[in-house]
Amino acid sequence: MAMNEMKSQTVIVAGASGVLGRHIREALNGAGHTVLGLGRGEGNEIRADLLDRDGLLRAFDGVQADVVVHAATALRKPPMSHKGMFGTDDLRVAGTANLIEAAKLAGVRRFIGENVAVGYGYRDFGDRVLTEADEFGVPVSDPNINRHLEGMREKERLALESGLEAISLRYGFFYGPGGTDAMVHMLRKRQMPAFNDHGHVSPWTHLTDAAAAVVAAVERGRPGRPTTSSTTTWASGS
Repeated sequence: MAMNEMKSQTVIVAGASGVLGRHIREALNGAGHTVLGLGRGEGNEIRADLLDRDGLLRAFDGVQADVVVHAATALRKPPMSHKGMFGTDDLRVAGTANLIEAAKLAGVRRFIGENVAVGYGYRDFGDRVLTEADEFGVPVSDPNINRHLEGMREKERLALESGLEAISLRYGFFYGPGGTDAMVHMLRKRQMPAFNDHGHVSPWTHLTDAAAAVVAAVERGRPGRPTTSSTTTWASGS
């Protein structure tokens, strides 16, 4: 069933209090949609933990919505580390499964998942330009990276097999209001590696553009296929 782009939708945004989530809320409100923030903290219309299945289902009791956007992460203070990403991996797998179950209780028709373009692989692809047709989340030998890739891959698989209208937005590295400041701080503290594009193109997505992509997915996105949303076409993994 196609979504009517002129109709106001009720959209549940998991991770609405995060950097990306705040931009998504603002963009959806600006487009005339009603946003219900989902998260553990104050300021969310639905207070729940995605990893607490029973609590999440209770929180959805009586809730009705058209769309769910899964943009929740568990990113905390720097420095960045593989271990620090494990919580986000869990949200992509168990959190997604729980959220899909809750979404169905709320009568949701469309499920939009935020994902990351590095799921194509943590490596240099040379001059080859990658597209949505390339395989995503291919297992590698490094167990930490493999855990991240599995989370990205499973988040999409669970949505596609849910029976809901599934759309995945594979973003590049975020920059822009609310996102760049933390990145600059980490670079100054040597808590984040500087990117060397080796003359190729790396994926970067402005937060305003990322939020606009969610609005487009709500109103006129094509279910069943991923979309790589970045400032330029993804071409290099490192």
